[in-house]
Amino acid sequence: MKITILGSGTSLGVPIIGCKCSACQSDDPRDRRLRTSAFVEHQGDRILIDVGPDFRQQFIDNAIDTVDAILLTHEHHDHVGGIDDIRPINFLHRKIVPVYGYPRVLREIKTRFKYAFQDEKYPGTPKLELHAIEAQVTLPNTRIRVVPVWHGQLRIAAFRIGGFAYITDANAIDDEVIAQLQDLDILIINALRQKRHYSHFSLGETLDQVRLLNPRSAYLTHISHDMGPTRSWEGNLPSNVYPSYDGLVLNL
Repeated sequence: MKITILGSGTSLGVPIIGCKCSACQSDDPRDRRLRTSAFVEHQGDRILIDVGPDFRQQFIDNAIDTVDAILLTHEHHDHVGGIDDIRPINFLHRKIVPVYGYPRVLREIKTRFKYAFQDEKYPGTPKLELHAIEAQVTLPNTRIRVVPVWHGQLRIAAFRIGGFAYITDANAIDDEVIAQLQDLDILIINALRQKRHYSHFSLGETLDQVRLLNPRSAYLTHISHDMGPTRSWEGNLPSNVYPSYDGLVLNL
C-alpha cells in the first residue's frame, strides 16, 4: 500500500492570506499546507480521501491523473470543494468516478453541485456515481472499513484499510469504536493546534488518542498555522509520532 499526503492543512491552508505569523512566514516547505486530503494505492485500486478545493493542484503536484474511488469524510467545503475538477479525469479516461459518503453527505453534494445531477445536464459537467456508505466500502481489490467519529456534533467517517487508518477533523472517538482502530501499522490523525478547540483534537488530545490506539506509527494532519512552525514542535512528539506534510509518501 502506498499513501500520499496530498494536503495536511486546515480549511484556510497554510500560509493564510495576509497572515504574518511565524508559521505562515516559515521557509520550511513542510509549513506550506494545502487542504487535507490523501491518496491511497492498494492492489490496483486508486483511492482519494476527500476532494477539497486544492484537488487540482494536488494531483498536478503529485503527477496523479486518475482515481477509481473517492471517499468523503464529511461535507464541509474544505473536503468536497474540488468535485468539479474531477472533469479532466472523466474526459481523459472516459469514466464515471464513484463517490462514497454518508447519505447526509451525498444529499449535500447533490444540492451544492446540482448541475451535475440534473436530468438534462450541460455538456462537460462532472460525471459522478454516488454510493451511500454505512460500515464498509468494497472496491474490486480493497475492502474499506468505515469508522464513525465525531467532529463537534457531526458524525463523520474515518476509514481503515488493513493496517492503515485515516482520521481527520475529529474531536471524539466513542469507546465502542476504539476496538476498530487497534493493531494499526500507520495512523493518520488530525491535530489542529496546541490549544483546545470545540470540534477538532488539539495536539495534546491527539497524543492521548495515539496512546490509546497504540499504532506502530502515527502522522499528524489537518494542522493549522496556530500550531506554529513544524520545527518548533516536532521535537516534542513521542518517538512513534511524526508531523505529516504535503507530498509525504508512506509505504505499508
